[in-house]
Amino acid sequence: MSYVVEMLNIRKEFPGIVANDNITLTLKKGEIHALLGENGAGKSTLMGVLFGMYQPEQGIIKIREKEVKITNPNVANNLGIGMVHQHFKLVENFTVTENIILGSEPLKGIVLDIDKAAKRISELSKHYGLNVDPHARIEDISVGMQQRVEIMKMLYREAEVLIFDEPTAVLTPNEIEELMKIMRNLINEGKSIIIITHKLKEIKAVADRCTVIRRGKGIGTVNVKETSEAQMAEMMVGREVNFKVDKKASTPGDVVLQIDSVSVKNNRKVMGLKNFSIEVRKGEIVGIAGVEGNGQSELVEAITGLRKVESGKILLNEKEVTQIPIRERIESGIGHIPEDRQKRGLVLDYTLENNMVLEVYNKKPFANYGLMNGAAIKNYAKKILENFDVRSGEGGVSIARTLSGGNQQKAIIGREMELDPDLLIAVQPTRGLDVGSIEYIHKRLIEHRDKGKAVLLVSLELDEILQLSDRIAIVNNGELIGTVNASETNENEVGLMMAGVNKERSV
Repeated sequence: MSYVVEMLNIRKEFPGIVANDNITLTLKKGEIHALLGENGAGKSTLMGVLFGMYQPEQGIIKIREKEVKITNPNVANNLGIGMVHQHFKLVENFTVTENIILGSEPLKGIVLDIDKAAKRISELSKHYGLNVDPHARIEDISVGMQQRVEIMKMLYREAEVLIFDEPTAVLTPNEIEELMKIMRNLINEGKSIIIITHKLKEIKAVADRCTVIRRGKGIGTVNVKETSEAQMAEMMVGREVNFKVDKKASTPGDVVLQIDSVSVKNNRKVMGLKNFSIEVRKGEIVGIAGVEGNGQSELVEAITGLRKVESGKILLNEKEVTQIPIRERIESGIGHIPEDRQKRGLVLDYTLENNMVLEVYNKKPFANYGLMNGAAIKNYAKKILENFDVRSGEGGVSIARTLSGGNQQKAIIGREMELDPDLLIAVQPTRGLDVGSIEYIHKRLIEHRDKGKAVLLVSLELDEILQLSDRIAIVNNGELIGTVNASETNENEVGLMMAGVNKERSV
């Protein structure tokens, strides 16, 4: 059997951790090969080795049966290997074309030939069904479109092996379907793909084979058609995983959050949320369902104080908080798991310990007369990191930036839940998490509800909304379409309402 890529017995170490322990992965020409594993299992590291970002301590890499040394990403590009990273590498105020040609600029004499590049990008875009506008600015296009620009970057450089790192973590369900189509087109054109993921549904939909790694070790490679989701989940986590959320019926108490006819402008200075009203009570989870960009972000930012309210009122435990500063809102009992963990959730260059006390560092026991108490901070952070199984090379003193995306997410969730807020706003709480972690986070959200707290859950995963919520509020174009009891509805009905079909029966 001839392989396009062979990674044989790869070992990669970082201070205090063996990220890849003797892992072997092979890729056939024209196949989609999934790399599956928990957060921090070593998936991105292994692909980083293939893309020349890291040098392995031992092991051999062969490309088209020839042994190679990939010392940096330029060498990988020259060997026909391209990579779309989990957090895109794009210059926001450049155009699509400028981003794509960066590093391999076409010249006409000594002048940059932008038109020639734009024309070639248009042709590639048509050929692969990518619909990319070469003249658009990155800051003006959707996340899904930005990802296509990253794919185009690889195709422009004539990559034959394409690596996708968690490609669906930031996409809407619709964009995910489009991406799957694009991947199949690429395979039909003779490309070969490695996809790093922990979404079993997607592996079943597109992958031919799947290699599973757990805590840095290779567990095995399976044929996807012959292996069930449950079997792959067990290989990944090392135990049976329960995909169903166990919860008893809720017994809602007093109103914790009351949103009364709130209107908020979006980034384009038009109303992103219009006369929106909703209540969340003690002991219940209210899910917000909607296609991305229909007012969810504006709603969350209005409640947390990140965006100005144009009209209407927000009450927390009957006290108006519409205009009060963010710190006061946190102290009044609002916890926030933000949508963008890197921009809003963490200070990436701080240690994990410092990140765990961002909201409380000025209070006892963490500070006394303006002096920080390192031991108290260390113990507090250690407890959170252990409870939420946050894996990092050096524990609490690890810099937040060095963690995998899933471990960053678990750290944020742990920090917010440790505050025990009256109202927990959870936005995409399980984005980028593996099945074992998702199961744990779901359990913790239910526990928070059962302690008599209120939870507002915003998620693009319809399954998650239906399984966790007691009531579901559906938004479309910044307006409330209706509210339904989760136990009395289904994916179909909620999907129709998300598309703007009005619902008579509200609860």
